[in-house]
Amino acid sequence: MSVIRNAVVIGFALTTLGSLAQAKELVVYSARQDHLIKPVFDLYTEKTGTTIQFITDSEAPLLARLKAEGANTPADLLITVDAGNLWQAEQQGVLRKVESDVIDANIPAQYRSADGYWTGLSLRARTIAYSTERVDPATLSTYEALADSEWQGRLCLRTAKKVYNQSLTGTMIETLGAERTAQVLEGWVNNLATPVFPDDTALLQSIAAGQCDVGIVNSYYFGRLEVANPDLPVKLFWPNQADRGVHVNISGAGVTHYAKHRKGAVAFLEWLTTEEAQRVFADVNQEFPANESVAPSAEVASWGDFKADTINVEVAGRRQAEAIMMMDRAGWH
Repeated sequence: MSVIRNAVVIGFALTTLGSLAQAKELVVYSARQDHLIKPVFDLYTEKTGTTIQFITDSEAPLLARLKAEGANTPADLLITVDAGNLWQAEQQGVLRKVESDVIDANIPAQYRSADGYWTGLSLRARTIAYSTERVDPATLSTYEALADSEWQGRLCLRTAKKVYNQSLTGTMIETLGAERTAQVLEGWVNNLATPVFPDDTALLQSIAAGQCDVGIVNSYYFGRLEVANPDLPVKLFWPNQADRGVHVNISGAGVTHYAKHRKGAVAFLEWLTTEEAQRVFADVNQEFPANESVAPSAEVASWGDFKADTINVEVAGRRQAEAIMMMDRAGWH
């Protein structure tokens, strides 16, 4: 069961009359883990005196909770990972439209809801990881090329049940078309060296151990392992640089439909898109800031520059059901 935690000691603001002290508070439901969000909450409280209480859980239970609570929810904001999840939250009516010149100026349109229901806060590339001992990066090119016979028995994938792979597939359907995407998925499955992995960390470790030579992972998982083991014999490759670019997804947030502190929630969401907050939000998880005026950390920057796909990440949600069915037909489980 989830537990509400006080991120910080309650701050107080004097009223204009100076006769009362009123606690300022926000409640956040977050699918982002405690250690990844608490530094941001602490900083905001330090600046504003606003207490942030938060509940952490997986995406599905949080969405179910918001729907069940309805107008009685204490939540003012939802923070979650992957545009597919944010799109689902928008479709299920648990988010409130926000019109903000601040957010529009700070976050590129492809990382925001077209109708203003949510915004990206950090970026993660879902890219190719390869063995530095067994793969010449010159032989790598595109996601689609991993379906070629050259990679038979050499590819590792994470389970199709994870939304990250569903979103990648959804954007491929949008760009390549259903027929070509289906061919690619079938080729990937045919080229598998091992059964699919439950998470990207295990996949990367498998490449390092020699069980497979290449795989598709979120960049921040690589960052975590690289911090723990700088000599990791695995590197990232940025595919599709001659055409659409690397698939990029987001962590993001939206104000809940029944937020009790709507103005405060909007103010916090706007602050999360600023340079000060972006550095903390992205750096703590080896991600890229969604605000393009903010440089990534030195570690993330060391992975090299790349061209990112400019398709609106909303596509990941709109194509999700189609992607899941296609992955199942291809035998990707």
